Amino acid sequence: MLNTAPLNAFLTTREAAKLLGVSLRTAQLWVENGQLEAWKTEGGHRRISRTSVRRLLDVEQPAVPTVAKSAIDPARIKILVVEDDSILIKLYKTVIAGWQMPLEVITAGNGIDALIRIGKDAPDLMITDLSMPNMDGIQLIRNLAASSFREGLEIVVVSGLDLAEIEARGGLPADVRIFSKPVPFKDLKVIVQNIVERREAYV
Repeated sequence: MLNTAPLNAFLTTREAAKLLGVSLRTAQLWVENGQLEAWKTEGGHRRISRTSVRRLLDVEQPAVPTVAKSAIDPARIKILVVEDDSILIKLYKTVIAGWQMPLEVITAGNGIDALIRIGKDAPDLMITDLSMPNMDGIQLIRNLAASSFREGLEIVVVSGLDLAEIEARGGLPADVRIFSKPVPFKDLKVIVQNIVERREAYV
């Protein structure tokens, strides 16, 4: 059904986020859970009811998912690389920097550090090794599955372990993509491009 309301009755997701003082990602989540009223244009772009934004401004706003809103940069896709090999970390940073997309790379050397970074930085994508000290990648993913931090976080595994070894350690959730080392940067770039395109579709 065609929406015949005046154009100024609606905002883009980015405009709504700015007015509410929250991140773009938070505004997207509020649309998805119904706290902001929205519809899609024929081109697939979201438009948010200005009335629903005013309603949220007049009352106490919903809790921001996972982290404080000031910790999130809505202009960039955040990629968390969890890897204990410092040479590989440098390689990730160098290659990803050459993709010329609005990305920010943050890193962690094990699962414990990764959980801290997820809570602080709310990444959009986590690329993780499995064999690491203190808390390995499998334990990390299990911890995330049992917490609210998993919401909105895409997970990719890049490991030297084969599928049989991973299954022997208890396996991974079905939605976690698994790649073997060496790091498949071509495949990772496609995944990141898809995330960027999905983010832009909200604008």
